[in-house]
Amino acid sequence: MPTLNWLTKGEDIRAAGKAPYRLLEAVPEHSAGSASENMLIHGDNLEALKALLPYYAGKIKCIYIDPPYNTRSAFTHYDDSLEHSIWLAMIYPRLELLRELLSEEGSIWVSIDDNEGHYLKVIMDEIFGRKNFVANVIWQKKYAKQNDAKWLSISHDHILLFAKDKESWRPNELQRTESQLKGYSNPDNDPRGPWQSVVYTCAKTRAERPNLYYPIIHPKTGKEIFPSETRVWGYEPKKHEEHIKEERIWWGKNFEKDKPRLKSYLKEVGEGIVPDTLWLRADAGDNQDAKREVRAFNEKASFDTPKPEKLIQRILQLASNSGDLLLDSFLGSGTAAAVAHKMGRRYIGIEMGDHAITHCAPRLKKVIEGEQGGISQAVNWQGGGGFRFYKLGEPVFDENGQINPKVRFKALAAHVWFSETGIPYVGKANKPFLGIHNGIAYSLLYNGILGDKRVNGGNVLTRPVLKQLDKESGGFEGPWVIYGEMSRISVDSLRAEKITFKQTPYDVRAR
Repeated sequence: MPTLNWLTKGEDIRAAGKAPYRLLEAVPEHSAGSASENMLIHGDNLEALKALLPYYAGKIKCIYIDPPYNTRSAFTHYDDSLEHSIWLAMIYPRLELLRELLSEEGSIWVSIDDNEGHYLKVIMDEIFGRKNFVANVIWQKKYAKQNDAKWLSISHDHILLFAKDKESWRPNELQRTESQLKGYSNPDNDPRGPWQSVVYTCAKTRAERPNLYYPIIHPKTGKEIFPSETRVWGYEPKKHEEHIKEERIWWGKNFEKDKPRLKSYLKEVGEGIVPDTLWLRADAGDNQDAKREVRAFNEKASFDTPKPEKLIQRILQLASNSGDLLLDSFLGSGTAAAVAHKMGRRYIGIEMGDHAITHCAPRLKKVIEGEQGGISQAVNWQGGGGFRFYKLGEPVFDENGQINPKVRFKALAAHVWFSETGIPYVGKANKPFLGIHNGIAYSLLYNGILGDKRVNGGNVLTRPVLKQLDKESGGFEGPWVIYGEMSRISVDSLRAEKITFKQTPYDVRAR
């Protein structure tokens, strides 16, 4: 498969691995509402994504990002004038980490325009696999023509959609709108429910399909009815007779029409519709809607290209269900998190700029209070819930590769578990025995977890410590991986008891 190359690519594709693992520190004064898994993280999104890996790898159902478009314009809250290769260097490692966080049933949606959109497609082919490309959605972002445009007035953006595994991923259907349901009625009190009549012919000539050119008898006049010269009936005579028996042919309420039509029942086609790739502003909002929504919660807000709530609503309708987890690592004005909150999804939003504090957190607080802008009325939003605000804290390792002394047991336990198993840690991390994965038990001796609060206390593997680990595991007899500062048990004894001892900090891998 062809790939994209640029001057610093070799270094850039290693950037995700080189990014430090940092701790996430709660900031209660910026949090709001009831206890919740929802997270708003303030900090560089590369390092924030790395910090999430031990907890959320393979757990995110839907990722939406709206990265800088590299339009060579000056934006208020971030620099959108990055040189092309620098933009590629920025986006590549972030997409790599996003792929690790995405669940096997998940999908990623990326807003972009023509400045970098086609390069982005090639990069995403490389990272997510070309076979997992689903669609390029065209979103009508504005209605009015730009009469001062030098070339063409640009009316759309792209939304590139990839699945983690396209063969197993399917979008939800969209609910029919009121206008789409208006065509269904039941003027003859048909017990099969609402229906609409559809054309009974197809665009083929008599010469092409002679078997579909035959007379149909009008039930009122007895007259033979033929299709026009340029069309034929859509059904063979045998199928037409079935339609008559099923009373699916519609000639008008009083049989006044001179051409048959077919009843199409709502219960047969379903109340959902398959989405297409052209999203017009009437269904997905536009830039002006987005600006009004942002100013509604902050009159001084000056985001140039926020996204409307209806756009994010449509993505979440297609890509998630209630309770699923959304991630937006370029949160901007906070729209994705606000919509996810109103739609009953869990969410993680990451924003580097200070507007994480000045815009995103206040917006989400108003959502919790029940604000009625955007999609609130459409989803009957009444308020409630909460989110927790975090900032990036200390790195797990210092510049010399040593474990940072400020790192607590719970954080290191999550890191060790993830580096060994590749899956997030979901235990309580309140004892050395961390759990069993694929028939291997894992334990960590660190920070006096055994109750000895001396600097080196409880961090050494001894026979009494091993006895306690055995008790905690319920007598597990399989292989063990035990991390600690030192082992007082001989190498031969460890081997005989199927124990792999790994020394901290040297054997703690920065995955």
